[in-house]
Amino acid sequence: MNSLLKLNEVNTHINQFHILQGVSLEIPIHQVTVLLGRNGAGKTTTLRTIMGLTPASKGQVLWQEKDITALPTYKIAQLGIGFVPEDQGIFPLLTVAENIKIAIQDENDKQTQENLEWILNIFPDLKIAWKRPAGHLSGGQKQMLSIARAFINNNTLLLIDEPSKGLAPIMVHALIEAIQEIKSKTTILLVEQNFYMASRVGETFYILDDGKTVYQGNIKELVENENLKRKHLGIYKKTV
Repeated sequence: MNSLLKLNEVNTHINQFHILQGVSLEIPIHQVTVLLGRNGAGKTTTLRTIMGLTPASKGQVLWQEKDITALPTYKIAQLGIGFVPEDQGIFPLLTVAENIKIAIQDENDKQTQENLEWILNIFPDLKIAWKRPAGHLSGGQKQMLSIARAFINNNTLLLIDEPSKGLAPIMVHALIEAIQEIKSKTTILLVEQNFYMASRVGETFYILDDGKTVYQGNIKELVENENLKRKHLGIYKKTV
């Protein structure tokens, strides 16, 4: 496996709570890897640990075989890792344009400008709302803005946390189409509770349970594995 990122037996504590208890995974380059599991399994903490926001207490985070476990968040971001948090992290009083501008690391970089033009074609709603305060956007539009900000800086890996949460079905379908296009440009690690969306955009998957990696494989195999979905994800096959 040609891996961009690896976690080796990562443990993470939040105050007195032992959240991650030996998470190991590998993120293949140029694919979408989906991190699955029930609520509280440690999925969001895994993304935050990768970014250094909730540092690992044990184990290793390797970026292209380089140990980045102890690096501060800003240095991790400079390596080319973009983070789209569950709460989107936008500035509601700033316009869409201003939210984009403050995310850009180098305004004079030609590739960054090309990335911006490309992502605005993927999310035309952002063009329309360009001068509108971000707080006035719909939930789906805010998610588009958050993803756009993480994409534009030539990031090699995007960490995206539950992008479909709270969105209407029509917006979920739009997001699926967008991520299918975005994945042609970058590698994605996606946390997603909506299994339909995960199965449409993902290629490989890991399941977390109680802070541990318990299963991994090809997403197509998981779609057909009713026992695994029932045991670890609480998904039951619908009967007519």
